[in-house]
Amino acid sequence: MTVLEQPGTYRLSPPPAWRPRREPGPLLPDAEPYRLLGTDAELDPELLLRLHRALVHGRRYNQQATALTRQGRLAVYPSSTGQEACEIGAALVLQERDWLFPSYRDTLAAVARGLDPVEVLSLLRGDWHSGYDPRATRVAPLCTPLATQLPHAVGLAHAARLRGDDVVALAMVGDGGTSEGDFHEALNFAAVWQAPVVFLVQNNGFAISVPLAKQTAAPSLAHKGVGYGMPGRLVDGNDAPAVHAVLSEAVERARSGGGPTLVEAVTYRVEAHTNADDATRYRGDDEVATWREHDPITLLERELRARDLLDDTTQERATREAEEMAAALRGRMNQDPELEPMDLFTDVYEQQTAQLREQAARLRAELAAEAAEAAGTAGQGATGHGEQTGHRQQAQGEQGEQGPQGAAR
Repeated sequence: MTVLEQPGTYRLSPPPAWRPRREPGPLLPDAEPYRLLGTDAELDPELLLRLHRALVHGRRYNQQATALTRQGRLAVYPSSTGQEACEIGAALVLQERDWLFPSYRDTLAAVARGLDPVEVLSLLRGDWHSGYDPRATRVAPLCTPLATQLPHAVGLAHAARLRGDDVVALAMVGDGGTSEGDFHEALNFAAVWQAPVVFLVQNNGFAISVPLAKQTAAPSLAHKGVGYGMPGRLVDGNDAPAVHAVLSEAVERARSGGGPTLVEAVTYRVEAHTNADDATRYRGDDEVATWREHDPITLLERELRARDLLDDTTQERATREAEEMAAALRGRMNQDPELEPMDLFTDVYEQQTAQLREQAARLRAELAAEAAEAAGTAGQGATGHGEQTGHRQQAQGEQGEQGPQGAAR
């Protein structure tokens, strides 16, 4: 006899806990990733051209940022080359009032959302905090710890709904982040609260060097949404219009009160994990070459030309604009930033803690002491220079009186 069959005062509150709260069928993802390119689907020409321009700019941005690491202008850069369709799709589906919660690799999404390209790189440069104002831009700081931005996105979205604000949060994460506890906690809270949030998993094949097969035995990452009571969608992450369509549907579902959606975009990280990674140690060149044939820019350009929407002039214009963007980025990044050490203590807490006030006072005293020491050293140098000049002038005067050979005139 189970506890549910025992006589007495034990009563079940509906719905019974052992029965499904909703049918799983509608939540299950499709067997194959959703695609639009290469099909007979009606596609908006204006959207296709907008996606193309953004992809070309994004690719050049990745290339330039990677070059800046080799020049010592960036400490590290996690390239999203090959994943641009996911980045652009996430940025373009959101309205101005919505929030984007990126991971450390999602610099391109932040730039495509309208942020200053240099400010987006500030964190990776070792500069001021996140480099931009999250409240003004509605882009959360680039998140280096894996998946910790996901519960933040759920909390913001839930709070916005409680206030009656028409806001959707879109949180981005890699396949490696789905192995973190924060991922599962965020999905559970989002589904229970029916929070207006969309989770975009960029499945690029590897969590640094760990392939997906060693992280999960699930049929797909999109299937994980079903266990928490939200739909899972599977999309070709290199098909830009397909990513845009799936994310648009998920965002509108969240905005209309339908709750969260988990979207898995199947893509590939063509470059190394970061400039500090040697990807040849865990994958072969043949694998990378295969995915290069499925490049998001190549796929979109092939579609645009087939639909007579792209010619050489249009393509060259997009390339030229991207080069101009890269040149401006390069020029600004080659300028040494003016750093204010006391900024370490600003915008950490709304009201500084006693520990922060103590640390700030200590740093302020150290800076004042260094400035005084530097001023004293400069003064001594000036005095010494004056004495040397006086001795030299006196010696020259004596030499002039005696003549070049020491003889009296």
